[in-house]
Amino acid sequence: MDAEARVGEPATGSEAVFPSLPTRLMWVFVSPGRLMGRLAENPVWAGALLVSTVLVVLSVALIPVEVFMEVNREAAIERGGEFPEMGEGALSFMRVFIPASAALSTVVFSLVFAGVYTVIFAFILGDEGSYRQYLAALSHAWFIAALLGLLITPLKIAAEDPQLTLNLGLFMPFLPEGYLQSFFRLLDITQIWSTLVLAQGAHAIDRRRSFGSAATILLSITVFVVAILARFI
Repeated sequence: MDAEARVGEPATGSEAVFPSLPTRLMWVFVSPGRLMGRLAENPVWAGALLVSTVLVVLSVALIPVEVFMEVNREAAIERGGEFPEMGEGALSFMRVFIPASAALSTVVFSLVFAGVYTVIFAFILGDEGSYRQYLAALSHAWFIAALLGLLITPLKIAAEDPQLTLNLGLFMPFLPEGYLQSFFRLLDITQIWSTLVLAQGAHAIDRRRSFGSAATILLSITVFVVAILARFI
């Protein structure tokens, strides 16, 4: 039995035993519809969020802090400013501060965006869903981005670019520097994948909400946010 508390009506037959955390994380990739159906009945989230947070922290901690500092130094020079030299004490502090910030931002992001999705689907669109259900769906869906982000960490180190992602811009090298290039670089394929799994969760939480409708809403939010961010890069 999973360590996290079960809620809702008990399942019967072969579905009587709620899947363990490792099984749920496997289902994210191989059977997202089945996973989200179970989470809609039993919205556990803490274990998945913890695993995703650990993966994010590892992907950041494995990158030498000097790489982060060099990126910041180049950004400061481009803005016409200066970036002060950092001693060993400051570098040691950054080795702790950067992973800790990544952990905090991952948890806060998950809690806040689960609230955003609850407001959109449950309050604005009238779906039958709770904050805990959307948090459970999001915590499991974002495991995809967290795991694949860790797997490409060697590429980030080799390219000396901690912000490197598997983005749509990689397939459009012909685009000139400018807004469009920034826009497609911000469209992370792993996050799009996670968003589609989350859409499956919205469909499972309220069957009246079709997968296509949920996917359109969530991807539109993603594109809207990226369109704004791209103007500042």
